[in-house]
Amino acid sequence: METPLSKSSLATLVAEPRPSLVPPRWADTVRAVAVAESKQAGLSLAHSFASDASSRYLLDVDDMAARSAEHKWKLHVDMMTYITTAHALDGLVTTIGPDHDAVALWWVTPPRAVCAGHKAAEGREADEEDRVPPGKDTDGWLNLFRSGLWRLAYRLTPEARRRYNDDFLPLLHDAKAEVMGARDAECYYLVYIGTKPNARKRGYAGKLLNDMIARADAEGRPMYLESSSPGKQCLTTPKFCFEIQERIFYLRGSGAACAPFPSLCREPAAG
Repeated sequence: METPLSKSSLATLVAEPRPSLVPPRWADTVRAVAVAESKQAGLSLAHSFASDASSRYLLDVDDMAARSAEHKWKLHVDMMTYITTAHALDGLVTTIGPDHDAVALWWVTPPRAVCAGHKAAEGREADEEDRVPPGKDTDGWLNLFRSGLWRLAYRLTPEARRRYNDDFLPLLHDAKAEVMGARDAECYYLVYIGTKPNARKRGYAGKLLNDMIARADAEGRPMYLESSSPGKQCLTTPKFCFEIQERIFYLRGSGAACAPFPSLCREPAAG
């Protein structure tokens, strides 16, 4: 017969967690995500954006009404995985937490390309070393095939494909170009940032943002993002210093009811 554990023994078990093979620093340190981790990071983003207006706009469509909830979920996960892989290949993906609890996708123009852009604006010819390396573009054909994004051409229904290709992507592209103007190519663009529901209120998203803010300030670059979540008002506080732009835009077409998508910009800190 087993001897019942005393209260002191139970307290000891609770107070002394088991040793874990998960690297301890992952709990509170921002790290870059390798391409091999794209599936885990993509699943994390899928959970983060499961009820987001942008996700529902793309998949809650009339010609997908007969599809099961499981089908839509798998497609949502795969889309997030493709997008994450695209940025792990030719952008930057960062994460924090022991199980990819919060993830951020960044499009970062290489410093050489920024230098080339400045020279072009001044009417000077860019040097060969200033040019962007071939294939380093999340919109390029090589990235399209390596990331799996090409599969959306046949996996999305006609209406979902139209919303994604004709509404969603052009709208975000045009809004960013209008807000950033001549600095469009040099800003740090936060494409996605999300925290899994069971890992929220731990400061993870703030740490992901501050990690890139420090880098942007050191390089004198602005930062840009769009917010599909009403909970992003904290970005405008002195802690992060983002400013909501005048342009507040909506997803076009199809008569779908969607929340407004404000764009936000942050200027590099002086000094």
